Amino acid sequence: MKIQSIVIGMALIGGLTSLGHAQTTADSTRSGLAKPAEKKYQAKAPKTQPFGTAAFGPSKQTTVRWLGFAGFLVNSRGTTLMVDPVLQGFDMPVMIDMPITPKAVPHLDAVLITHADNDHFSVSTNQDLKRVTKAYHSTIYVDSLMQNLGLPAFGHNIGDIFKVGPVQVTLTPADHAYQNAYPGMSKRRFKNEDACGFWIQTPDGNIWAPGDSRLTPGHLTMPTPDAIFFDFSDSEWHFTFEGAVKIANAYPNTPLLLCHWGSVDAPDFTPFNGDPKELAKRVVNPARIHVLAPGEPFILKPLKKNK
Repeated sequence: MKIQSIVIGMALIGGLTSLGHAQTTADSTRSGLAKPAEKKYQAKAPKTQPFGTAAFGPSKQTTVRWLGFAGFLVNSRGTTLMVDPVLQGFDMPVMIDMPITPKAVPHLDAVLITHADNDHFSVSTNQDLKRVTKAYHSTIYVDSLMQNLGLPAFGHNIGDIFKVGPVQVTLTPADHAYQNAYPGMSKRRFKNEDACGFWIQTPDGNIWAPGDSRLTPGHLTMPTPDAIFFDFSDSEWHFTFEGAVKIANAYPNTPLLLCHWGSVDAPDFTPFNGDPKELAKRVVNPARIHVLAPGEPFILKPLKKNK
């Protein structure tokens, strides 16, 4: 089944899912206590593996590096793009060292942004990447924000296709309009199409970056990807942990490149406090879980798929 047909169906289904509560940080303050509460356990990413300009050079393969947060660098045979890079300026305590700074990036053919939340769309990071980035791509709404910053940006509808060198990218649906469930959070009425995922077709295989989203039936019926940028946080405005397990087991041989965990010091905040050990207990073929260190390379290879 063609990816374009699937994403259009997902967009229709996503609009029918029920609203939940707003995504908010937990109140960890406890008034009247003589001593602060003992810090809760939180899984932390492995030690950062810094990288430099060589990671952006010519290549005969497709290499993926987790950047921390939900960000990734993809170098597909010399074509370089970043997805949701947050490399500086985040407004909560961070537990990792960044594998590269924006000013150390030599060039990027594109930056892809899934949605406007600042753990995906970092204004500070992207302003400093502007000098070396040919183009920014996102939804129509996020494009308007990027245009206001003077970034060379392009907005797309769900299901649209664009190319970055030999890499073809399709916007996939997301259900992440949590702002509407929290009165007073925003004067704007958000739409599901303000956020997206990306289906990234490279010469060496297909990567699915679903973005932040509640689970929809369409997430379980995609063509089999060769790697997933995998968010397994137990947040009601993400897949939830149980929903993430369903996605993982719908594609039982696909490598899961974990993200949206181990980066932000927030043990009480579900979007950031996932634990890979718990995921490994629940998914089929847990050896395909890749607990990458920030900056650690992963070589993309096409799966052997049943005919």
